[in-house]
Amino acid sequence: MELVLFDLDNTLLAGDSDFSWAQFLIGKGVLDREVYEARNLQFYDQYKAGTLDIFEFLDFQLAPLARHDRAQLDRWHEEFMDTFIRPMITTAARALVDQHRADDTLLAVVTATNSFVTGPIVREFGIPNLVATIPAQMDGRFTGKPRGMPAFKAGKIERVEAWLESLGLYMGSFERTHFYSDSHNDIPLMARVSRPVAVDPDDTLREHARLHGWEVISLHG
Repeated sequence: MELVLFDLDNTLLAGDSDFSWAQFLIGKGVLDREVYEARNLQFYDQYKAGTLDIFEFLDFQLAPLARHDRAQLDRWHEEFMDTFIRPMITTAARALVDQHRADDTLLAVVTATNSFVTGPIVREFGIPNLVATIPAQMDGRFTGKPRGMPAFKAGKIERVEAWLESLGLYMGSFERTHFYSDSHNDIPLMARVSRPVAVDPDDTLREHARLHGWEVISLHG
């Protein structure tokens, strides 16, 4: 059996779903442009620089979920899929997922972006498992806070290990393990698999991949 893990934003997607969800809500007038757009850009820059405080960001990113009922959020998300997400999915990305889909392969997306935003995207790819930051809920409504450890940096390792343990497995259960990512933030998890693959990587990850002999591919070119 093989384990194949994919990052989502700027890896399987030619763009960032987390950033785009906030921009979508701003465009709908759900969020105030003057208040939210600059903060959204600031957090995105911090993520790319590796300086993001994930809990500060989640306070910002999850708060709008708590202000609206789930039915309304789901309707907005359907529109978000059509206007933002499907245009970000390249033929090469779909082909890569299809290439790995086999009876003896366990597939999952591992992403810091919350599961409300990413769940429908992962289903669009036909990937059966999602390891993501979980937005807490109470009585069917989001609370605006995360539940448990965010799936970010080393937190991705903790969340993947917990998921595998829930299946009675661990990283050593597999003949081969793969992780595809674009970001230097994912180097901790990439270093834990037998085949790390840098996908259209940022400069830091590209250099790290060069030094360690990791594969580098493009899905967005």
